[in-house]
Amino acid sequence: MDTTGRCLCGRVSFTAREVDPHAHACHCNICRRWAGGPVFAAAVGRVTFEGAEHIGRYDSSEWAERGFCTRCGSNLFYRLKDNDHHILCVGAFDDPAPFTLGGEIYVDEKPALYDLAGDHPRQTGAEFMASLEQPG
Repeated sequence: MDTTGRCLCGRVSFTAREVDPHAHACHCNICRRWAGGPVFAAAVGRVTFEGAEHIGRYDSSEWAERGFCTRCGSNLFYRLKDNDHHILCVGAFDDPAPFTLGGEIYVDEKPALYDLAGDHPRQTGAEFMASLEQPG
């Protein structure tokens, strides 16, 4: 799926290609502090930004950064630095209708305040990190 999106004020817009319609909800402490709740995000194969000069970047770890609009503060993406892989916030897409909840990660850090309904995979932080390890 290919689609478009933007920040709240419109200074930053994007075109995303090869978008995974199965979004994930991340409950890790960093995402919740960043967004005020779980982050719903979708992996993309490629993304191009217009207004990229208005993107602020924050190194949230040695391997990843988070991007946001410097004018309105909208959260835009999580990017893995080593391979330039972007995971875009579902709320930034112009049309969120095609997305479904494909799973939840860091469920061991999720507060008791909320639960997400549905039958989908749920992984602890350790399980999620183990799933990312490359064999060999």
